[in-house]
Amino acid sequence: MKTMLEIMTSQEGYCNRHTDNPSQLQKKAKTLCWEYNQTSPDDAERRAEILKELFGDCHPLTFIEPSFHCDYGFNIHTHGLTVINYNCVILDTSPVNIGANVFIAPGTVIACSGHAILSEQRAEGIGSSAPITIGNDVWIGANCTITAGVTIGDGSIIGAGSVVTKDIPSGVIAVGNPCKVMRNVTENDRCEPLSF
Repeated sequence: MKTMLEIMTSQEGYCNRHTDNPSQLQKKAKTLCWEYNQTSPDDAERRAEILKELFGDCHPLTFIEPSFHCDYGFNIHTHGLTVINYNCVILDTSPVNIGANVFIAPGTVIACSGHAILSEQRAEGIGSSAPITIGNDVWIGANCTITAGVTIGDGSIIGAGSVVTKDIPSGVIAVGNPCKVMRNVTENDRCEPLSF
């Protein structure tokens, strides 16, 4: 029989009682997030140390602006340059994999966890969880919510304020609540920088 920690770190969704979650690990994450959020803006070395201790896998090019909060940390895996702006929350009751060259704007919530649909089960503390995968070269706009079980494909953009409840394919711009594909990213989207 699997332990709760083995279930939480697997790539499978699950249902459980919230009291089954390893509270000592959540306490560690809360302490490390608090420490991280108290760091000086110019103390990049200490921030990197905290993230390395907090995350399951932390690429050296992972940059997060406080305030940042997560449930456990060990289920967060960054795989390349990752820039997370202010006030991001990651509820990592399942694995959250973030690809290379990912930009996450302020106010974003990435939530693997949920509550039971039936009210009597919610009252009993029963919840659910499923992994979230964010591909390479993804940009997530401000104040987005990414829900349990979602995969966002490589090179896609999620418009500000979107609620992503279903998988998003690669190379598209998707917006709305619920988030839907608007169009493909094309060469016409190339930005020409100003010359001085």
